[in-house]
Amino acid sequence: MVFKAYQRLLKDRFVLVQALQTGILMGTSDVIAQFVIEKKKLKEYQFKRTGQFAIFGMTFVGPTLAIWYRLLARYIGQAKSSKVTLQKVACDQCIFAPTFLVFFISGINFIQGKDATHIKNELALKYKDILLTNYQIWPAVQLINFYLVPLNYQVLLVQSVAIFWNTYLSWKTQNVMKTHED
Repeated sequence: MVFKAYQRLLKDRFVLVQALQTGILMGTSDVIAQFVIEKKKLKEYQFKRTGQFAIFGMTFVGPTLAIWYRLLARYIGQAKSSKVTLQKVACDQCIFAPTFLVFFISGINFIQGKDATHIKNELALKYKDILLTNYQIWPAVQLINFYLVPLNYQVLLVQSVAIFWNTYLSWKTQNVMKTHED
């Protein structure tokens, strides 16, 4: 019954559903980053940071991914063939990922109130490392995603895997800010 309701919402409100689930999963990723990676105690936990990460996921990441996957399906196709899958992965990793990561790093810093100089420094210091890490993870995930997963569930699969990726990004972007402030 819950799955049927989810399917109906995906059909009727595709981008909204992707936005909400991405916001929830990105917020979860920040909680994991703070408690597991950064080993913060409860009194050190930054609720605002988690909220910012979740809001960014809801307003930017989720809708962007939903629209991107629809564009790939429309212009490259939805056939479950090796050729279509490889074309989607190539576009995703050669066009989307490098561009998206610039906007991601810039956007998360902007929402946290950082100025243009700080954002430029963040990009100079961390963009290459984040992009190279991206290439170690996402091509394989996207091969599976584009070949096996129906379009309506592709963002959900990616955001499920991205709990770990977003934990890394949350830690990485916070790690950079601490470096600048020390």
